[in-house]
Amino acid sequence: MLTTALHTLRTRWVAFTGSFVALSLGVALLAVSGLALAATLDAPERKPERFAAAPVVVRGQDTLRVPTPSGERTEELARPRAVPDTVVARLKRLGTVVEDRSFPVRIRGSGHGPGELVGHPWSTAAFAPYRIDAGRAPRAADEVVVTGGWAAPGERVRTDRGTLRVVGTVPGRGFEDAVFFTDARAARLAPVGVQVAVDAEVSAVRKAVRDAGRDSAPGSAGVRVLAGDDRRYADADPDRDREALTGLNALFGTAGGVTAFVSVFVVASTFAFAVDRRRREFGLLRTAGATPGQLRRTVLAEALGVGVLASAAGCVLGAYAAPRLAALVVEEGLAPAWFTIGDHIWPYHAAFWAGLVVALSGATAAAWRAGRTGPVEALREASVDTRAMTRGRWVCGAGLLLTALVTLVLALADDPGDLLHRKTYVSRPMPLIAAAALLAPVVVRPTARLLTWLPARLPGATGLLARENTVAGVRRTAAVAAPVLVTVALTGSLLGAVATLNGAKAAEVRERTAAAFVVTAPSGAGFDAATVDRLRAVPGARLSPTSSSAVYVLEDGVALIRSDARAVAAPERLTATTRLPLAAGKVSDLDDDSIIVNEEWEEHTVGRRVRVWLGDGTLKTLRIAAVMHTGTGDNGVYVTAANAAGAPVDRVDVALADGADADTVAAGLRGAVASVGGRVSSGDEWAEAALAESGGITRTGLFLVLGIALLYTGISVVNTMLTATSDRVRDLTVLRLTGATDAQVLRLLAAESLTVAAVGTLLGLLVAGLNLAGMGAALHLLAVPATPVVPWAAVATTAGTCAALTVAASLTSATLLVRRRAVVRE
Repeated sequence: MLTTALHTLRTRWVAFTGSFVALSLGVALLAVSGLALAATLDAPERKPERFAAAPVVVRGQDTLRVPTPSGERTEELARPRAVPDTVVARLKRLGTVVEDRSFPVRIRGSGHGPGELVGHPWSTAAFAPYRIDAGRAPRAADEVVVTGGWAAPGERVRTDRGTLRVVGTVPGRGFEDAVFFTDARAARLAPVGVQVAVDAEVSAVRKAVRDAGRDSAPGSAGVRVLAGDDRRYADADPDRDREALTGLNALFGTAGGVTAFVSVFVVASTFAFAVDRRRREFGLLRTAGATPGQLRRTVLAEALGVGVLASAAGCVLGAYAAPRLAALVVEEGLAPAWFTIGDHIWPYHAAFWAGLVVALSGATAAAWRAGRTGPVEALREASVDTRAMTRGRWVCGAGLLLTALVTLVLALADDPGDLLHRKTYVSRPMPLIAAAALLAPVVVRPTARLLTWLPARLPGATGLLARENTVAGVRRTAAVAAPVLVTVALTGSLLGAVATLNGAKAAEVRERTAAAFVVTAPSGAGFDAATVDRLRAVPGARLSPTSSSAVYVLEDGVALIRSDARAVAAPERLTATTRLPLAAGKVSDLDDDSIIVNEEWEEHTVGRRVRVWLGDGTLKTLRIAAVMHTGTGDNGVYVTAANAAGAPVDRVDVALADGADADTVAAGLRGAVASVGGRVSSGDEWAEAALAESGGITRTGLFLVLGIALLYTGISVVNTMLTATSDRVRDLTVLRLTGATDAQVLRLLAAESLTVAAVGTLLGLLVAGLNLAGMGAALHLLAVPATPVVPWAAVATTAGTCAALTVAASLTSATLLVRRRAVVRE
């Protein structure tokens, strides 16, 4: 049987080309994903940057630690605390103490400098270390030293911190674009600092902090002493590498999962179609004495041969592609600058053996069917498929369909919000798509008749022949339509889910926003009291200032959950600018002893008290004043400004007083925040901006997944069409002998190909519609005012591409055939 399998691979290499290419690409992508994962596991610890030359850094409490029966639970505080004065006083006895401050600086107008600058006191420059290479240190309040070469000493720069005069420059160190002010000016711009650098022995500093804690000095709990590599925790966003690598692993993991799914599908489809086309060959082997087991082993041996060759080629391709892909993700900012592919071996082993498993898994069903071929098949001449569905295909297809529907109903009944998570709406369509592909032969014939009803009644025989050929070769039609179905269904389901979810979030924001204008502070900054007073002084404006914070709650006794919070400075004015989606309670009941939560909270009964930790780690027990619907998960919670100490006002919702002119109020608001870089938007503009900021990375990952699916669809369609068309030599010859011209034969094949692509597109749209209907039902249960969105442009582009590939493959093969002499051989 092995000899027979090898001879078959050599003589029928066209039929196995699709499986070989699909497996090679799949193994290559799996190898790349494995190499990328291995590189992330060997990620080096980020070294200190701003405080690389500082002996010790002491940082105020920035982590909430809550003991539970299952161990300590931690969360990063939204508002880290400053180092207490009592601790600073003890540290000053040991050596020089320099307070660190960081705040955003933005160039105004058409400035030529970096878009995002960060300000620091000049005394901290030596800890990087920065050394002046031109000019001098700042001495006056309007003097600064800048990093890099974007400004020279003597230049004046207009910023949201006023007009500044550059008096010196220091070489940039790559991790920030800094502006150094005098220590006094930095203290005025950022009154609160959360860390200090200490020029003293580490052991002495640790002892001083321990003594402060032992003496119960106010605020000393949670103060950290950072030395050595731990000083990196004093840098801005010290975990950015880990977060980037987590996103990278998710991206490659999703791509690898879809690759495995589509690879098995393509291989199974190719081998199933090949076995069906070889019924007479297998019938002859049975007549010659071959047993069913020998036929099964022959098919599996063919799959093994394809798998070995394709896996080896895929590993070579992966080794070539991995370093280039690593360079690309670094260039696009998806991975840290140090990210490179190492010399690990295990990813190649994993990819190679995975390729063999995929090949054998995809061919198993086809091998079983080959073993059931009887000797009488050697005499079979009919081209009409009489039994397109086997018992195993019925069982698998019905089982997957039932599983997809039952799990959807259970999710809607138990936790509809889970359907809105990325992992869920990426993975949930797979069982339904697989079920539709398996059950496709059942609906191919009626669908094809429906689509060709009108063309079959037009003058000429092309439409009628296209319909009859399509419905007669159900297996051939289903084999070509299935990959089109998969790609269209993935496109509609995944991009539709993102569009639906973004639309739902935008609808929520618009529904909540009753403000005529929304004034926002620059990213990472807030408005000072003087700016808020200027806004209040604008005639005709009714203000509701709020701050960003967070609230933490312990659920089930073991899970520490963070909820984003809006801190309201004037609760009585909140209803004039915000329409909260309340399920119970009243907004007017919000006070300094209460909180507004959402239905996701374990405790969400109005009037009950709940123990929470505020953004700075303070433990409080608050009364639930009102409960909001869960929505898409972005409703958060609301507290008063008293429960968000230290959080600056970063958003001001503005309602118009009776008789106030909107244009006049808008002009007054812009004038009030012009000096600090604030932005004034209408309520609708602010909602649209909030939508535009979400989903970019998700869409990038989904387009990668869809690109993989479309590539595999092209491979499957081209391979199947080449095989199917070459097997129709007798049909095409008979048409030519009855008087059909070469052009008429090609038009007929093109019409058949378009019909098959249309069948796959229609079934794919049906699957996508079911998936999006499930998300729409979840949004309805969560009281979100949104409807499912079908990405028609993307679906049309995908369907058009699939149709073009189908027609091109069919005509390419047919063009070679029609050049031969029209002779029917018996």
